[in-house]
Amino acid sequence: MGMNLILWRHADAEDGIPDEQRRLTAKGQKQAKKMATWLEAHLPAGWRVMVSPATRTCETAGALTADFVIDSALSTSATPQGLLKAAGWPDGRGTVVVVGHQPTLGAAAGLALTGVIQPWNVKKGSIWWLSRDDEGGMTVRAVLAPGIL
Repeated sequence: MGMNLILWRHADAEDGIPDEQRRLTAKGQKQAKKMATWLEAHLPAGWRVMVSPATRTCETAGALTADFVIDSALSTSATPQGLLKAAGWPDGRGTVVVVGHQPTLGAAAGLALTGVIQPWNVKKGSIWWLSRDDEGGMTVRAVLAPGIL
């Protein structure tokens, strides 16, 4: 069975302070809905969603489901190591969608794939879908931006 880890950066959000309360823009709402529609068509059964406590991540995840878990290990001050641990990567099972922030998501993708934190960029509203099989083999299943959907 292995594990699927889908790193989903929150969609376009308003500027402002406090940072944690920034909401999605109209553009961001469209981005989130496009990606959610794609995910609904491609996620295997039994998936779950974890989100940062920030409003914009909750709104992004809300385009897919109202059934998500808020986890402070995914906050704007999260570390790549903390994010991967909270998601259960690499030894977990099933499919976990993590809705979070840059630069943590890009760094976590780099760490998951290479064992080293990388300065990779996950664009707003985009996903990186990583898979690990039972033998430890890793696959990048998809890297998608809402603008191409």
